[in-house]
Amino acid sequence: MFGSAFSAAQAYSRVGVDTSVMAANPHRLIALLFDGAEKQLLVADTAIANGDLATKGEAITRTIRIIDEGLKAALAPDAGEISANLSALYDYILRRLLDVSCTNDRAIVAEVRTLLHEIGSAWSEIEHAPNSGGSAA
Repeated sequence: MFGSAFSAAQAYSRVGVDTSVMAANPHRLIALLFDGAEKQLLVADTAIANGDLATKGEAITRTIRIIDEGLKAALAPDAGEISANLSALYDYILRRLLDVSCTNDRAIVAEVRTLLHEIGSAWSEIEHAPNSGGSAA
């Protein structure tokens, strides 16, 4: 009985995520990527603290994919200095995540979480700024 309730909860959660993505504008999709990366880093940090290296590896891999295939891929290469700076910052974050894979250093996880939170917060502020229109860059 517990298994079926758990499966139903998982299915409900997936539907909620799918619905959020399908209903999101481009700006919100980027915000969802930041949220997902931060959640995966929390999973990685907890896994390191518990000595669960397999879960840590999966969470770090997911975070790398979110940043590389999502956030970095969404940058407009012709958008100028801001895009170039964000690309360089994402490259730095990706290198730091590779360091975590080798060292299991929770301080690096905290550093990356802080960086992503700051960028994600700034991104969210754009949507609420006057005359922004909430569109993706």
